[in-house]
Amino acid sequence: MRFSHLALSAIAALAVLAVTPTRAADDDTFNGDEITHAASDFFGFTTEATAKAVQRVFKDQGQPDAYIKGDEGSGAVVVGLRYGTGWLIRKHADPIRVYWKGPSVGFDVGGNASKFFALVYNLKRENRLYQRFPSVEGSYYFIAGIGVNYLRSGGVTLAPMRTGIGLRAGVNAGYLVMSQERDWFPF
Repeated sequence: MRFSHLALSAIAALAVLAVTPTRAADDDTFNGDEITHAASDFFGFTTEATAKAVQRVFKDQGQPDAYIKGDEGSGAVVVGLRYGTGWLIRKHADPIRVYWKGPSVGFDVGGNASKFFALVYNLKRENRLYQRFPSVEGSYYFIAGIGVNYLRSGGVTLAPMRTGIGLRAGVNAGYLVMSQERDWFPF
């Protein structure tokens, strides 16, 4: 009798699981049109200009499962600092405030203020974002432009797109630290 009761319970549980709708993996990612529209609205660029940058990243990385939009400021004279604040946007979740900072060193001089829009890949859980992402960058800002690079750490990939104003040129190495709280200490 006990065995038949367990068997019936197991069959009932399987039946419930079989009819329970599950979200497809694609339902948790953003397609090219969604990202192009969000980035165009954020940057204030025409869709065509933003679409070229988005298409390049999608070709390399596929569909992201999140994105970050925010603002940052940076400056350097050989040694540089970068600080930013923004929002982590995920499907089926409320936006979350995020902060980033990081030092750099290299042949780099100048300063800039940028709008920051980063595609996030393989995030799965929010806490995977809060880590250090090594970077090597080359930049040349004079008035405006859009640049894209890739940062990878712990299985998570960030593809930041920046556009801004300022006067800055150089090549540097450093890292970007993502966090839940603002911290002015750059290391």
